Amino acid sequence: MKLLIALALLGIIAALASAGVFMLKKSRDGDGRDNKMARALALRVGLSIALFLFVLFSYWMGWVQPSGLPVNR
Repeated sequence: MKLLIALALLGIIAALASAGVFMLKKSRDGDGRDNKMARALALRVGLSIALFLFVLFSYWMGWVQPSGLPVNR
C-alpha cells in the first residue's frame, strides 16, 4: 500500500517536473511546447485526483486506518 502511494507521488512530481522542462525549453514551433506542457499538467491533476480517490477507497475498504496524533507529546 505504501509503495503504491509513494509511486503515485513520484509520478505526480515527475509530471510536474516535465511540465517545467517543457515550459523552459525553447522549441522551433511555438505551439508544440504549450501542448506538451498542458498535457503534463493535466496528467499531474489526473494522478492527484486518482490518488485522492484511491486513499478514500482504501479507507472505506479498511486497508488503511487513521493513526491520529499522539496525545502525550
